[in-house]
Amino acid sequence: MSDTKKVTLPILAWYGDTELEIDFPASWDVSVARHKGDGAKALGEAGIRKAFANPIGTPTIREGAKGKKEVCILFDDMSRATPSADLIPYVLEELAAAGIKDDHIRFIAAIGAHGSMNGIDFTKKLGKDVMGRFRVYNHNPYENCTSVGPSPQGIPMQFNAEVMRCDYKIGVGSIVPHPYSGFGGGSKIILPGVSSITTIDLNHTRLFPHPSAGIGKYEGNILKRDMNDAARMAGLDIKVDCIYNFKRQVTHLFVGDVVDEHVAGVKIAREYWATDDIPDCDIVIANCFSKADEMSLALPVTSPLLKKSGGDLVVLVITPEGQINHYWARSFGVNIGGRAFRPRTALPANTKRFTIMQPYPDYVGLDWVAPYDQTTVTRSWPETLDMLKATYGAKAKVAVVPDGTAQYFPAHATVC
Repeated sequence: MSDTKKVTLPILAWYGDTELEIDFPASWDVSVARHKGDGAKALGEAGIRKAFANPIGTPTIREGAKGKKEVCILFDDMSRATPSADLIPYVLEELAAAGIKDDHIRFIAAIGAHGSMNGIDFTKKLGKDVMGRFRVYNHNPYENCTSVGPSPQGIPMQFNAEVMRCDYKIGVGSIVPHPYSGFGGGSKIILPGVSSITTIDLNHTRLFPHPSAGIGKYEGNILKRDMNDAARMAGLDIKVDCIYNFKRQVTHLFVGDVVDEHVAGVKIAREYWATDDIPDCDIVIANCFSKADEMSLALPVTSPLLKKSGGDLVVLVITPEGQINHYWARSFGVNIGGRAFRPRTALPANTKRFTIMQPYPDYVGLDWVAPYDQTTVTRSWPETLDMLKATYGAKAKVAVVPDGTAQYFPAHATVC
């Protein structure tokens, strides 16, 4: 009989998409908190073509783009695991069928308040063919934004000027749980995606916190309602949203009106990403895969699994790029930062000891999640396990969450 229990986790999205095997003493009670959609198979070409040929609430791209002069394709950044390069060829095929020439198409990275992307990032997201044929731009939330007036919620709407000069607008993204809008994807490609820093800030602060908002909360979500209004005001013509597996393969695809397709997608995503509760744990291992460069998203999702008297929260953050630059929420000096940055003064809920396993050092990234002097840093799983065994000996109840940045637990859905 083996003296260890082993768990395999997805790691290094965009950097090889590989796996990490971690082990535990055989005497420990170890449960893997897998989401309901775990193991879903790739949709395949026939399924993808079917979605493009039968959009929800809009004409097909080839019909809608016919006669248009300027087209923009919006896509999310490296903090999202969307396999855009697998979907873009179908979008371009549709545009070609509509008679749109390459020099009338541009790609714009809907980075919101995140840092800009470089050519390596663009190639990973879009493929070499796109980089060699088309103009690809970053959104700049501080410059070149066009005002279109206030939303019904009173938020001033200011959008990327290049997007607004196009008469046909396409968005490409994915649907995962989100701590503000309930679920990502849909109209988030416009707000925050290609909105000004003022619009982003006021949407996130005037409308949040609010009882309608939070991870997994969707119907009636006031932030999401404002985002939907933004997409209408920006004139987004069609949205392409996928759900993916931990091989970053498309498993479900929704194409159509930015609101209608997202409603249809969330019906699936709500169940797909849902994970059964594993309460009263001594240790929670929260792996970060989909958004490893936004590890803060994993904390409010996974810390409630710990027993109320407190336990060990261990976050596995394995990404060469470190934590993403975030002009709205990150630090830009000692105790100074973006408009939403606040120095962390406490550990996550239920956490007695907070550990970040960080094989790729990123010291400054720690201040996004916890006080430096209350954070333990390890560089490998053996080092991490030795620390835990020294505390718990032969007995511990453990929950392992394969991706704390994408999964959610309906039993204790909460917000950041």
